[in-house]
Amino acid sequence: MKINLTTHNIAVIAICSSLYAAFGYATAQINFLGVAFLPAVVIPAVFAVLYGPWVGGISGAMGIFIMDIFSHGNPLLSLIAGVPANFILFFLIGYLSAKNISLKQALTCVSLATAGLLILSIVLLPDIASYGMVSTNTFLIIFISTIIVSLIAIAVVSIRWKEWRSYAIGAVVGQITGGLLLSVTVWLVSPLFLVHFKVPFDVVYVLPLFVWTVATEIPFILLAGPPIIKAVKKVLPALAHRNKRT
Repeated sequence: MKINLTTHNIAVIAICSSLYAAFGYATAQINFLGVAFLPAVVIPAVFAVLYGPWVGGISGAMGIFIMDIFSHGNPLLSLIAGVPANFILFFLIGYLSAKNISLKQALTCVSLATAGLLILSIVLLPDIASYGMVSTNTFLIIFISTIIVSLIAIAVVSIRWKEWRSYAIGAVVGQITGGLLLSVTVWLVSPLFLVHFKVPFDVVYVLPLFVWTVATEIPFILLAGPPIIKAVKKVLPALAHRNKRT
């Protein structure tokens, strides 16, 4: 795929990455196994839809790198784990949101994601609770509720508002791909960054970390993204017209 970034795109990337880093840093103190709670993910998701996958991917990668420098101060760890995962996440959102995805494809994707995430939640979240400050039951309720609500919302969007169907699927595919890459990478490199992680992670924590990443980010991308995108297109009709032509 050809990279075609204009001067305007570069300026947009600078703005998006700065916003992502600033708002992400505000919630970075809430984390699980070093992976932050990031409602700010909606920012590069919106830019990915409005300006394309390369703008979204590069903005997400740069934004998480800046945020990591200020939150834990380890640029190498960020380059290995956070940057690739964020690039893939937002690139896929921008890429898939521009595709014409059928209702059958959307519902198949939602069904598979629902089954997989719920099984992982039920089986593995007790391990997460052992590291937290709340009970296992509380963790189970929070995670399973988040997953169910998010994926039901995707199904409803796919049926009722077909113009957001591709965006919803992009959110699911991007979040699952980026979250899995991040989780596996953190597990692999944890022995090399004991100053940050304290102890090497066992492979058993890959899937709980993946569930944490998906369940705490996808609701913001899915639910907050469409109204923001719609509002921006109303304010900037020329941008909406350009995207439609492209």
